[in-house]
Amino acid sequence: MDVKSRHHLRDDAVDEIETAVAEHLGVELDAESYEKVEFEDSDWNVVLLDGEPLVLYVGGEAGAASSGSGEAATDETEPFLTVQGANEYPPERGVVTVDAGAVSFVSDGADVMRPGIVEADDGIDEGDLVAINEEAHGKFLAVGRAMTDGDDMVGDSGKVVKSIHHVGDDLFEFTV
Repeated sequence: MDVKSRHHLRDDAVDEIETAVAEHLGVELDAESYEKVEFEDSDWNVVLLDGEPLVLYVGGEAGAASSGSGEAATDETEPFLTVQGANEYPPERGVVTVDAGAVSFVSDGADVMRPGIVEADDGIDEGDLVAINEEAHGKFLAVGRAMTDGDDMVGDSGKVVKSIHHVGDDLFEFTV
């Protein structure tokens, strides 16, 4: 991924990110520097917190490119934690937990299916961004968009979370 631009964010943009993440995930970000990075060869737009890609801008549409290139950068509606960000600042809300059998699929970018879910935050509404973790170690594996409410996610069949960003995709592998 080739960097197109990289610049420090103004205080109002930082406040917007911190407020959105706190309200949606119950997480208080704490960093000395916030830099926005745009890429030449990808639709990802990320924010580096102290040099680490911990925040991702996610557009309002439910789908993401299956190539792992992310949401369209033209619709920057929601700042959300990257997989690395969720592991650095574990969310208190908006979490979907999967069992060991789902880990390899979710880590490869598959959408999340009901049979693999052991728990989902009841406060999740259809269309919300969610952080997906695994039950054994509590590590976050992916970020996705809920296709149903949290209280309807556990069950026997059906796709319930559309994957947007996951362990091993281009963004996850990005280093400064």
